Amino acid sequence: MTGPRVVVHDRGHDLSGVVRDGEAWAAAARRTAASLHADPVPVDLSGEVKQFLIDHDNRVTVRAMGRGDLPDLTRWRQSEHLRRWWASDGEPTAERIEATYGPRIDGMSPTRMWVAEINGRSVGFVQDYRIGDYPDYAVLGPDPDAIGVDYALCEEWSGRGFGAQVLWAWMVRTRRRLPAATTYFAAPDHRNAASLRMLAKAGFTEGLWFDEPQEDGSVETVVGCSLDVARVLG
Repeated sequence: MTGPRVVVHDRGHDLSGVVRDGEAWAAAARRTAASLHADPVPVDLSGEVKQFLIDHDNRVTVRAMGRGDLPDLTRWRQSEHLRRWWASDGEPTAERIEATYGPRIDGMSPTRMWVAEINGRSVGFVQDYRIGDYPDYAVLGPDPDAIGVDYALCEEWSGRGFGAQVLWAWMVRTRRRLPAATTYFAAPDHRNAASLRMLAKAGFTEGLWFDEPQEDGSVETVVGCSLDVARVLG
């Protein structure tokens, strides 16, 4: 048996293959490309044909966040681009950002913080956590052992096609860091079409909508999106 088709775009060439029975999409893309330069990264995994790219020009990575990154994080959170989606966290003053994220950076919280980089330039952040470590959230999620993820790219790097690659870089690192996890889970606001599209391109599947309590006492309607680690990453 075979699964979906895979196409890997490599410097003007479209390399076509299929996912073999029991093979992950990422493994099928690597086999199809047979590239010595770089592993394929997703272009769009939401359709029947799983589209990947060998990107010779851009290196997209994630690294652990340090306290030296707090000024960048503060600037990103204060931008109008992000403010509307994080409004329930309160006014993103430098003091509030340090109080919120400092313990996470220091390892004093279940949430871990990462900086997304493109060619060595910091362009946004990712945070992850085990869903079950937050009981109020766990009752809404499909799996307490799933790894939850939130993410944001700064305004000047948004809309340039890097979102799925940033998520992919986090996914590959998380696969090595937490090998027992079978599901990754994100729940963006239902109005955030760009975020939902970014998740779909990286291989996430939309699920149930639910109301999520916020820190300020409000409720936001979010869309639960899950990634099957074995099917996508192997």
